[in-house]
Amino acid sequence: MNELDQKLEAIRQLLENSQLDALVLRRVSSFAWATCGASSYVNTASELGTATIVITQDSKYLITNRIEAPRLSKEEKLEEQGWTFIVDDWYSEQTSLSKLIVGKRVGADFSSKDFVDVSIDIARLRSRLLLPEQERFRQLGKICAEAMNAAIHKITPGQSEHEIAAILAYETESRGAWPIVDLVAVDDRVYDYRHPLPTDKRLSKYAMLVLCGRKWGLVCSITRLIHFGKLPEDLAIKQSAVANVDAALIHHTRPNTRLSDVFIHAIHAYEQNGFADEWKLHHQGGIAGYESREFFGTPTSQEIVYEGQAYAWNPSITGVKSEDTILVGADNNEVLTDITDWPKIEVDIDGHKIRRPAILEIS
Repeated sequence: MNELDQKLEAIRQLLENSQLDALVLRRVSSFAWATCGASSYVNTASELGTATIVITQDSKYLITNRIEAPRLSKEEKLEEQGWTFIVDDWYSEQTSLSKLIVGKRVGADFSSKDFVDVSIDIARLRSRLLLPEQERFRQLGKICAEAMNAAIHKITPGQSEHEIAAILAYETESRGAWPIVDLVAVDDRVYDYRHPLPTDKRLSKYAMLVLCGRKWGLVCSITRLIHFGKLPEDLAIKQSAVANVDAALIHHTRPNTRLSDVFIHAIHAYEQNGFADEWKLHHQGGIAGYESREFFGTPTSQEIVYEGQAYAWNPSITGVKSEDTILVGADNNEVLTDITDWPKIEVDIDGHKIRRPAILEIS
């Protein structure tokens, strides 16, 4: 059974279990998942795309307008996948959706008074990556790692955060991925903000670059830090501590483990490394996929880790952060965004050696 057929089978099982007649998918992430990597967005900041998918027990439809239909057909090749196109005029006040689902009990991947909200169920399906998706994720991880490595080695003191963000965006887009998150902080702003939108502030010694790259609908996350000159002692202590927390998260993210249990190991690692309350200052990441995070890890999360899922943990201690995207395997976890020649800190957990990125020091 091919990738598309496996997904349709899972969707139709959801319809049966939820006693629904049809499913409406409008989110950019869900569209990409259901079509095996196609793009329905024009505005990259939009959660909802310019095309809607409707799936019943015996049919699959794609509703869009005359602007988008040619690209979705010719470039995304969705007619070849067997989707029945329903094309509306762009100026039409009423789409064909209401006619298609009249009299049906319908679920959707977004909140609406007209539909049953099954967005959580769809997110769970999106997060269970099939083998072709895992391979695409590997390719995306390599792209993001190469883009980050190339960008950070082009950074020099005196550049503004906007200039650094532009370099990171260029290196990402030139490799075929879209930087849907491109955050940069320099010097004191690394300490002040966990989500630093770039500003005109110019780099003196220290910078943090954060990238979420999207391709085929999948989203891969990576963070790296660079320091010009000898690393201050306080940063050296913090980078070692956050590496230990990150290693604990990665080590315990194994199949059949409850996400809350993984999270508790992170809380203990924060405590053991002398930064007990830092986990409260920012989310720690979680399950990745067609959203940068399909589900966040929390102390009460009931989600279960499955083989074939991707995770992007991002523990932080004020002034430092550690983040890569991993793929959960049967025997071990694969770091998809590893940069081979990047300096690393080796952490020993229960006899397992886990290497996490250090701050790159430039003398």
